[in-house]
Amino acid sequence: MSLIQVELLAIAVAAAIACSLPGVFLLLRGVALMSDAISHAILLGIVVMFLAVQQLHSHWLLWGAAAAGMVTVWCTEKLIQTGRIKKETAIGLVFPLFFSIGVILISLYARNVHLDSDMVLLGDIAFSPFHRLCINGWDMGPYALWQLGGVVLINLFAIALFFKELRMVAFDPEYAQVSGFSPVRMHYLIMLLASITAVAAFDIVGSIVVVALMITPAATAFLLTNQLHTMIAFSLFFGGCAALFGCIFAFLCDVSIAGSIALMAGIFFMSVFGITLSRRIA
Repeated sequence: MSLIQVELLAIAVAAAIACSLPGVFLLLRGVALMSDAISHAILLGIVVMFLAVQQLHSHWLLWGAAAAGMVTVWCTEKLIQTGRIKKETAIGLVFPLFFSIGVILISLYARNVHLDSDMVLLGDIAFSPFHRLCINGWDMGPYALWQLGGVVLINLFAIALFFKELRMVAFDPEYAQVSGFSPVRMHYLIMLLASITAVAAFDIVGSIVVVALMITPAATAFLLTNQLHTMIAFSLFFGGCAALFGCIFAFLCDVSIAGSIALMAGIFFMSVFGITLSRRIA
């Protein structure tokens, strides 16, 4: 295996770990599809900021993407709070609207720029090892690996710092409210972590893999345990394995890396689902 392939494996595993951490809490809160909404809606923020600064590699594009993700969450919550629309319906209303506006703006004002919906959906993981982080002439490795590694640290720090509150809000929000913890604040913390993760990973692995790695490993872990510590550990394990075996499968068969990672995540889920179902029947 070449150095480039090893770096690809490391980047994919880092993306899986980064996505799996907030994914557990999204699943427990019953808003797993918010990962899909955020990962698509960020296109609008990217396009708006590009039109404002006219620079494709500006850091302002990331800030715009993060802002679009949080606006998506806010609009969805406001629709839910009316009591007339359920969570799934609200999510299904908001993110297609934002995503379609982004696509239309691209077709109108950025046709000749390498900025399109395919970049958000599929990412450029195969080329990520060639974008290096160099400091004073020293090659520090792929920039994507440092970027995703930073997101992993941010997610770990936030979850460790607010673990008690997040656990209480995830399993018993009413008791959390009585105990003085704000479920709304914890909800927005989870959404902020999900937005940061989606923004950091979208151009590397694409929104399809972001959604797959946020939802599927957490759902697989949920089949095996109801203990939060164990669920997080299982989610990280299945996410990392999906990234690892997905990349190896893509190398051997010369197929899409992003598609292979999502495929492996689905295979692990179906395998665990089949095993747990057969045990219950027996």
